[in-house]
Amino acid sequence: MTLGAETTDEPVSAIPEEPPFVPTGATRPQLSVPQPDQADRLPRRNVVGREPSFWWLGVHGGAGETSLARLDKRTKAAEHQWPLTAAGSVIVLVARSNIPGLRAARLAATEWASGSLPGIHVAGLVVMADAPGRLPKEIRDFARVVGGGVPHMWHFPWVDAWRYGHDVATEELPKEARTTLEQVQITVTATAGLTAK
Repeated sequence: MTLGAETTDEPVSAIPEEPPFVPTGATRPQLSVPQPDQADRLPRRNVVGREPSFWWLGVHGGAGETSLARLDKRTKAAEHQWPLTAAGSVIVLVARSNIPGLRAARLAATEWASGSLPGIHVAGLVVMADAPGRLPKEIRDFARVVGGGVPHMWHFPWVDAWRYGHDVATEELPKEARTTLEQVQITVTATAGLTAK
């Protein structure tokens, strides 16, 4: 560099930018994973007709798949069944943030990982708050373990209006919930793009 020469410093980001689709867990089925026992598997159903952009699959009753599907008419609740379609299905698992809910999510993730669900592409798992406030450490730790079995995991905060059966518009949700939905959409779009290749 010569003295007196003008230099233009490019601004450097303090935090390295990462693409929005960085998997944090298993990204595809694995041959070494055995299927859960028949009693621990979710039912399957053949679906024909108009495909949603993706399915919310509640892995147990009361998981929240219907509430999430109401927020975006392009999506559908899978009614606690793996939706088998001719073109394949992108799925987001949904479970409550309690031990039984996370155990059900682990079984669903294991069933997917076993490779026994042709055409099913799991984008991740949404863990729905089952109560207001911070999760106990034991549940947070177990959620991390379960989350390692799917490509992504998101936490969805408590929405008090849903307890009373009220519909809530997306713009009325807490900021954390809206951010989670945006992250799910980005991931689902990337998953759909990968499956189309």
